Amino acid sequence: MLWYNQIMITPELQKYYQDRFDMFSSTGWKDLVEDLKNMKQATSDISNCGDEKAFWIAKGELRLLNWFMSLEELSEEGYKQQMENEDASL
Repeated sequence: MLWYNQIMITPELQKYYQDRFDMFSSTGWKDLVEDLKNMKQATSDISNCGDEKAFWIAKGELRLLNWFMSLEELSEEGYKQQMENEDASL
């Protein structure tokens, strides 16, 4: 097992990333991302917000949509950093 910033890189963590990458390569994930893009486009128009409450709800929805849509990139970057640290510790 390896250490990453005081956290051990375990086989479980390795499996976690492999499962994520498998998910990202699935048709279902690609379909979900397309749906999220469409939802983001519809939600981004704040002129449809009738009041302040609707504005804040839309803002929260956009935050979640952005997070989901960046999950693949964030996971790849996290994995890459762990592998770079693993190489540096050898």
